[in-house]
Order: sequence, then structure tokens, then C-alpha cells
Amino acid sequence: MSMLKPLGDHVIIEMYEPETEKTASGIYLPDTHMKDKPMQGKVLAVGSGKLLDDGTRVKAEVKVGDQVVFAKYSGTEFTLDEKKYLVISDRDILAIIEG
Repeated sequence: MSMLKPLGDHVIIEMYEPETEKTASGIYLPDTHMKDKPMQGKVLAVGSGKLLDDGTRVKAEVKVGDQVVFAKYSGTEFTLDEKKYLVISDRDILAIIEG
């Protein structure tokens, strides 16, 4: 398996495929319903952090293993070893899923 090392304030996320959503009454919603919803994934690697003008680094708020939510059109998607990944700036991560 290939290894990925993000640079600066970038994070590498293994993307999860959105599941078909089912309503309480048992109706399955089409994939187009999920089109603009935020996406989810698992953080695989975190860069060294954003470099500020004064030379200090600000580390990302996420860590390897975190489950996160991010906007659908953020970052750059790519496929490696038949898995989908996303390289995204840490500022584009919307939330960490806890519990």
C-alpha cells in the first residue's frame, strides 16, 4: 500500500460513500437527495500545520483516526489502490464526529 504525507495545513481523508437514506416510514430517498449534504470520512494523515507570517506553526484541530464531516466540494479527490481519498485544508473540515 502506498503511503501519503500531507504538507502544511492539509489533511488526508479516506472518504465514506454516502448511504442511501431511508425515512421513518421506510421510503428510500434517491442519491440526488444526498448531493449537497456534507460528506464524512476518516482522517488518515495530518500535515505539520499552517505556517504563520511570524514563522510559528498552528497545528490542525484533527488527529489521525478522527471521523470528520466536510463540505462536498472541498479539497481534491483522488483514487489510490482502489480507495477514494481527499486532500483537504484543515480549515475546510466542518466537524469531528464524537461517540
